[in-house]
Amino acid sequence: MRAVLAWKETIRDQCVYDLAFKPDGSQLIIAAGLRVLVYDVADGAIIQPLKGHKDIVYCVAYAKDGKRFASGSADKSIIIWTSKLEGILKYTHNDSIQCVAYNPVTHQLASCSTGDFGLWSPEQKSVNKHKVSSKITCCGWTNDGQYLALGMMNGVVSIRNKNGEEKVKIERPGGSSSPIWSIAWNPSKDEHNDILAVADWGQKLSFYQLSGKQIGKDRTLIYDPCCVSYFSKGEYIVMGGSDKQASLYTKDGVRLGTIGEQNAWVWTCRVKPDSNFVVLGCQDGTIACYQLIFSTVHGLYKDRYAYRDSMTDVIVQHLITEQKVRIKCRELVKKIAIYRNRLAIQLPEKILIYELNSDDSSDMHYRTKEKICRKFECNLLVVCSQHIILCQEKRLQCLSFTSVREKEWVMESLIRYIKVIGGPQGREGLLVGLKNGAILKIFVDNLFPITLLKLSTSVRCLDMSASRNKLAVVDEHNTLLVYDINSKELLFQEPNANSVAWNTQCEDMLCFSGNGYLNIKASNFPVHQQKMQGFMVGYNGSKIFCLHVYSMSAVEVPQSAPMYQYLERKMFKEAYQIACLGVTDSDWRDLATDALEGLDFDTAKKAFIRIRDLRYLELINSIEERKKRGESDNELFLADVFAYQGKFHEAAKLYKRTGHESRALSMYTDLRMFEYAKDFLGATDPKSSRILMTKQADWAKSSKEPRAAAEMYLSAGEHLKAIDIIGEHSWADMLIDIARKLDKAEREPLAKCAFYFKRQKHHGYASETYSKMGDLQALVQLHVETRHWEEAFSLVEKHPQFKNDVYVPYAQWLAENDRFEEAQKAFHKAGRQNEAVKVLEQLTHNAVVENRFNDAGYYYWMLSMQCLDIARESEDQRDEMLKKFERFQHLAELYHVYRSIQRYTDEPFSSHMPETLFNICRFLLNNLTKDIPPGISKVNTLYALAKQSRRLGAYKLARYSYEKLQELHIPSRFQESIELGSLTIRSKPFHDSEDLIEGMMCYRCSTNNPLLNNQGSVCINCRQPFIYSASSYEVLPLVQFYLEEGISDEEAVSLIDLEVPHTDESDARWKDMDNGELQALRMDDGLDDAEEDPFTAKMSFEQGGSTFVPVKVSCSVLRSMSRRDVLIKRWPRPLKWEYFRSLLPDVSITMCPTCFKMFHSEDYELLVLQHSCCPYCRRPIDEPN
Repeated sequence: MRAVLAWKETIRDQCVYDLAFKPDGSQLIIAAGLRVLVYDVADGAIIQPLKGHKDIVYCVAYAKDGKRFASGSADKSIIIWTSKLEGILKYTHNDSIQCVAYNPVTHQLASCSTGDFGLWSPEQKSVNKHKVSSKITCCGWTNDGQYLALGMMNGVVSIRNKNGEEKVKIERPGGSSSPIWSIAWNPSKDEHNDILAVADWGQKLSFYQLSGKQIGKDRTLIYDPCCVSYFSKGEYIVMGGSDKQASLYTKDGVRLGTIGEQNAWVWTCRVKPDSNFVVLGCQDGTIACYQLIFSTVHGLYKDRYAYRDSMTDVIVQHLITEQKVRIKCRELVKKIAIYRNRLAIQLPEKILIYELNSDDSSDMHYRTKEKICRKFECNLLVVCSQHIILCQEKRLQCLSFTSVREKEWVMESLIRYIKVIGGPQGREGLLVGLKNGAILKIFVDNLFPITLLKLSTSVRCLDMSASRNKLAVVDEHNTLLVYDINSKELLFQEPNANSVAWNTQCEDMLCFSGNGYLNIKASNFPVHQQKMQGFMVGYNGSKIFCLHVYSMSAVEVPQSAPMYQYLERKMFKEAYQIACLGVTDSDWRDLATDALEGLDFDTAKKAFIRIRDLRYLELINSIEERKKRGESDNELFLADVFAYQGKFHEAAKLYKRTGHESRALSMYTDLRMFEYAKDFLGATDPKSSRILMTKQADWAKSSKEPRAAAEMYLSAGEHLKAIDIIGEHSWADMLIDIARKLDKAEREPLAKCAFYFKRQKHHGYASETYSKMGDLQALVQLHVETRHWEEAFSLVEKHPQFKNDVYVPYAQWLAENDRFEEAQKAFHKAGRQNEAVKVLEQLTHNAVVENRFNDAGYYYWMLSMQCLDIARESEDQRDEMLKKFERFQHLAELYHVYRSIQRYTDEPFSSHMPETLFNICRFLLNNLTKDIPPGISKVNTLYALAKQSRRLGAYKLARYSYEKLQELHIPSRFQESIELGSLTIRSKPFHDSEDLIEGMMCYRCSTNNPLLNNQGSVCINCRQPFIYSASSYEVLPLVQFYLEEGISDEEAVSLIDLEVPHTDESDARWKDMDNGELQALRMDDGLDDAEEDPFTAKMSFEQGGSTFVPVKVSCSVLRSMSRRDVLIKRWPRPLKWEYFRSLLPDVSITMCPTCFKMFHSEDYELLVLQHSCCPYCRRPIDEPN
C-alpha cells in the first residue's frame, strides 16, 4: 500500500476542526475558523467561503441525499445550507455545538452541544431537545437510521432511538479519564450486525455491537485519536490524532501503514465516497488529499493461485475446482510465494511457511510448517520444497526453513524475473531473468549459475517448455522470442506480448497475451487470436489462467484453431493430441471424419469413441475385421465410408469401379431411390428388376400411399398385410368387402377383420364376421363388451355353456350402474353365490348406515334365503349356512319392526295405531339380546313405548320405560320430553290396564303374561313361543305342533286332508280358501261341539317344568284335525316344515307363501292393496308361487 499526495492547501492561522464530503464526492465542506469553506475535491481549489456563524465552526455534515448540509458553531447555532450553497435555516442550543450528523435514511439532523442534543427534521417546525449529563464530543447514526450513538467526555457511549430515548449505554473502563473522542459505524452491507468503532483518549480503539457487547479486545494506540473514519464499503479504517499523521487500519483494527505525516495534530480525516482518496485536516490549517494505491500481492503455481485479501488475509484458490481457502494472518501481508505443496507468507516481522495436509491434488487444507521470526527486506520471494529464496536487487539468498543462510548469488545486473521450474526436493532449478538481458538457470544446491542466453534487452517474463527444450522470453519491447535451449537458435518471434506460458501438457503449444488479445501458437503454424481482458499467467491443457485486476480466473479455450491447422496438413496424430487438450464435439467429429477419409482408422476410432458415435465405430470395426481377413482394397473401404456419410453417388461410382454393383443396388433400394437404381441397372438383368419391383411394393406401404399398397398386396394374395393396412386406416367399406369375399376356412384373416371391426366400433360387421367363422365364444364376448344384453341372453338360451360368460359381466355392469338388486339376482342366476351374498351384504350395510331399515330388513331376508340356497347345494357349508339363515331371519324381523319406531321418533306424523306401536316396541324389546344390531336405538324404542304405554293406560310399564331411559345416554331433543314424562307418570296409578294384560294370554296354557318379558317372546309358564301378526304384532291364536317320529311331511299333509265327516253338513264351520297361493282360514256360522278335541289333550303339560315341552301329535290326532284349522310353513330343504293349529277358528289368518309371515287377513289385504306386494318379502301378488 502506497499513499500518493494528490494536493495540499493551508488555511493560515486556523485549525481545521471537521470536514465532510458531498455524497457524489465532488465537493468538500470544511469547518475552519468562523467560516465554512467549500473546496473542489479534484484539485483542491476553493469554490466558495460561506459566512453566517459568529464564532468558530466546530462541525459540518452532509445529508445522504446530497440536497443539504449543516454546520455547527461555538456561537450555539446550527445553519442548514442547500447544495447550491445558500443558507436556508438557523436554530440554536443553549451551549456551543460540538457535533452534527444526518440520518442516512430519514435525513433527520442530530445536533449535539455541551449539555443537550436536538433532533430536527424538515417537516417539523420545532427541534426536540434532550438533556445529557456530560459533554457530547461525537455522534453517528446506524446505517438503517434507527439509532443514534453519542460519545461523551465521561467515557460513556449512549445509544438512542429516533425519539431520543436511551436504549443502550456503553461505559469505557477509564471513565472520565478516557473521554470518547470519535465514533463511527461500519457502513458495510455484508456485516450481520451494526458495528461501532470507538476511539478514546485512554489511547484505545475498540469495537461494539448495537447491543453494547464488545467485539474482540481493545486495540492499544500510541497517541490520542482525534478522528476515526471508515472507507465506503467498510473494509478499512482511517485514524488520525496527536501523532501528527493519519494511519490506515483493517476493519478489525490491525494497523497497515501511514497515509501522510504532518506538522501538527490531525483533527479530522475522511475518505472520499467510493474511492481510495483520503483527506486530512490539521491543527495548523493544513488540508491534504492522498490517493492510496493497493498493489497486488500474489503467487501462482500450476493450478493454485494465492493472493492477498483485505491486506491481512491470504486466499488460496484452486483454479480448476474453484475451491478457495482463507488464511487469516492478522498482520499486513507483504509477499506471497507458492510452489507444489508449500506456501510462504512474508509479514512485517516474520515469514510463515505452510504445507498441504496431504498429497491429494485437490486438497486445500494448509497447516503451519515453520516460522522464521526475522525481518527481511526483499523485492521478490520464492519458496521451494525445503528453502526460501529472497531476492533483493542483484542479490539472491537461499535460506533453509530454520532461517540458516545456505547459499548466496550476486548477479551482474538487477533481477527482473524469477521462477521455480521444478526439480528433485532440495535441488530445484530457478529460471532468472536480469535487466541486462541475461537468462540464467540456478540450482538451489549449486553455487554456480548457468547462463542459458544473453539478450540485448531487459527480460520481462520467462517460461520453459515441458521437456526443457525450448525457452520463451518476453523482453521490455513486448516482443516474444522463442529459442531452442540446446542450439541457442531463435525459432520464431511475435510482437505485442506482455506475458507468455507453455502448455504444461503439450510440448508444441504456447500462448501469450498482449494488447487485449490472447494468442495461441502451435508448432510453427500462424498464431490464432481471440479477445481477452487481463494478463495471461498459465496454460494447462485447455485452460488458460488469466489475471484481471485482482481476480484470477481459469478460461476454458477450445484448441480448435491449432487442431484444424494440423488437419489441413493431414497430420492426424498431432491433431488428435491437440484435440485431447479440449475441443468441442463438432471439432471431434471433423477430426474423426477427416481421419476416416484419410484411412487413418486408429485416430478415427479414438475420435468416434470420444463422441460415442456407434454407427461409425461399427463401420471401422467391420473394416478392421475385413483387413484381418486379407482385404486390402482401400477404394472399397472408402466407398463404404462415403455411403455412411451420405455421399451416395460417389460411393456408387467407387463400388462400380471395384466391381461391387450389387452393393450399389442394395444401397439405392434401401434408400428408396428406385429411379437411381433403375438408371444404375439399365435394362440388363430381369431378375434384379423383379427384386426391385417387390421392394417397391414394400416401400409403397411405408410411404404415403397406403391404399395403393393395400391394393397391390391384395392382388398379390397377401391378405394379412392388406388387412393390416386397411384396418390401421379404418377403411371399413374395403374391410367388409374382404371379409365377405374370404372363405370361412380362412380363419386368421377373418379374425383380423373382426378385430379391426371391434376396434373401430363397427359391431354389426364384427358380429357378422364372427357368425361366418362360427366362433360363438368371441360372439358372446362381443355382445358383452358392447352391452348388447338381449342378443347375449338369446345366445345363452341356445347355448347354456356360456351362462357364466354373460351373467357375471351383466351383474357387474348392473352393480356399476347402481342396480344392485338386479345385479344380485344376476349373480344368483350365474351360480356365483358368493358374489351374490357379497353384494347383498354391502347393500344391507349401506341400508343400515343410511337408516333405510325397511330395505335393511328386506335385504337381510334375501340374505337368509341365499344362505338357505347355499346350505341346500353345499354339504360342507350346511351347518354354518343354517346358523346364518337363523341369524339373518332374526335380523330381518328386527329391522322390519324397528322401521316403524324410527318413523315414529324421527318423523312428525305416524301412520300406526297406538296399539300397533305399543305391540311393536314390546316385541322389539323382548327380542333384543345383549348385542343390539347396528342402527337400532334402544332409547328410541323405550321412548316410543313410554309414550304409547301412557296413552293406553299401561302406567306401570310406562314408569318402567322411563326408569330404563334414565340409565341410557339420551339425545338432547328427547331430554326435556323424557324428564317431563317421568315426572308426570308418577301421578298415575301404579298398575297396567286389565285389557292389555288379557291381550297377552298364552293360547296353550291360558296364562296371562307380563307386558315385557326378559325371557323373550315365550310364555312364562309353558315356554310356548308366541306367534305374532307381522303387521299389528298382536299375539295370534296359533300353537305350533311337531310330528311324532316316523311321520313324513307328505304323510302328515295327506292325513290332515282326510276330512273326518261330521254328522250334519250344515255344521261345517270352516271354508277352506286354499287357492294354491294363499292359505286362509275362514269362519262359518256354527256352534262348537262339546266333544273333546284330541289336540287339546296334547296341549296339556306338566306344571312348573323349566324346559319347554313341545306339542307332539300322532297320526290319529292328525287325522282328527281339519285342514282348515292348520297352517303349514313349507320351507325348502334342508329345513323341516312347520305346523300351526288355530285355536280360535273365528279369527281369520293369512300366511304369505314366500316368507311364511302370518297376518290378520284384513290387515294383509289392505297392505297388499297399498304396496301391491307382500309388505315383508316384497313378493308381487301376481307372481306365481
